[in-house]
Amino acid sequence: MVYLQHGRSILRQSKILKDTALFQNSDSVLHHPLFYAAQGVRYRKLEVILTTTIDKLGKAGETVKVAPGHFRNHLMPKLLAVPNIDKFAYLISEQRKIYQPKEVEEVKIVPKTEEDTMKEYRTAARRLENAKLVLRRYIKIDTELRSPVDKDEIISEVARQIGVRIEPENLQLESPLSSLGEFEVPLRLPKSLPLPEGKVNWTLNVKIRKK
Repeated sequence: MVYLQHGRSILRQSKILKDTALFQNSDSVLHHPLFYAAQGVRYRKLEVILTTTIDKLGKAGETVKVAPGHFRNHLMPKLLAVPNIDKFAYLISEQRKIYQPKEVEEVKIVPKTEEDTMKEYRTAARRLENAKLVLRRYIKIDTELRSPVDKDEIISEVARQIGVRIEPENLQLESPLSSLGEFEVPLRLPKSLPLPEGKVNWTLNVKIRKK
């Protein structure tokens, strides 16, 4: 009852001041939170420092103004913001120095030309032609392998041993290799690549040894 009477007294005072020029033109007007609450107007906003970037509010480290209720019920419990006081401002600035990621230099990707692609093909073809792929296998009888060497294994070993990536369509292996020995496995490469002297096609030298 006492608070209600106090509120009505404040409203009466405000009505009197509103009717005078002093209320409209002077800085010495009534500034009481209860008056503004009664009129449905926010009394003031809090200045807080954002600890993380929040959409439509600000970036991490910025000082923004928010409603007290929004800070108390949402930002503070989730540690999304802290009060704007010297201690917190210093801590936030120091943390940003430590954890702020370095600016990533923009790298402009230059598309490959046909000449660049052909140069890569020639380099890979020469490495395949001059290399010897060595595989070791257990034998079953005489030179017969316990487990044949298929296309997938050769492709995998080419990448591991020679450092060249080839696709299944580049390797012309009609059937798995099933015995010890050396094999010239045909390669299907672009026709525009010049063949080595004395060669009619590109080949991969594969040697299978006893394990």
